[in-house]
Amino acid sequence: MSTQSLYELPKSALIIPLLSGETIDLSDYQGRYLLLVNTASGCGFTPQLQDLETLYKQVNQQKKNTLMIVGFPCNQFLFQEPSVDGARQCLLNFGVSFPVTHKIKVNGFKAHPVWNFLKSQQKGAVGLGTIAWNFTKFLIDEHGIVVARFSPKTTPMSIEKYICIKNEL
Repeated sequence: MSTQSLYELPKSALIIPLLSGETIDLSDYQGRYLLLVNTASGCGFTPQLQDLETLYKQVNQQKKNTLMIVGFPCNQFLFQEPSVDGARQCLLNFGVSFPVTHKIKVNGFKAHPVWNFLKSQQKGAVGLGTIAWNFTKFLIDEHGIVVARFSPKTTPMSIEKYICIKNEL
């Protein structure tokens, strides 16, 4: 039987070290929407960090504690996330307050289990089940079901409607 919910993954896969030195347990966010994003500080899409922060604050002001965004820095695409210090500085520059993990891999045999799960649930535009670039986004509902995958070109603010519509049903 295949795993259908993020929260069915082993607990060890859901506890992830953050850049801050703490850890995050994704299972703590069951009952809320999760938006998981692979990030990079040297990418043309990096300004989306500011838009992700705006989305994070806006949704949670309108509907208290509805959304948690987690950034996952990744250096697999043209080495656009080379250093931890660069990632930290970038987050400060864009005013990011949502959690950001240590660098992970999103593709290949060393890909993080959470990202393997995400790719298995939403294969992407060409159906290959890989991440093609930085700032690919996955929206997970309150039950841990991956409800949408968004390309790097999808602006964070356009994702708000998916959260609000689903939350009003």
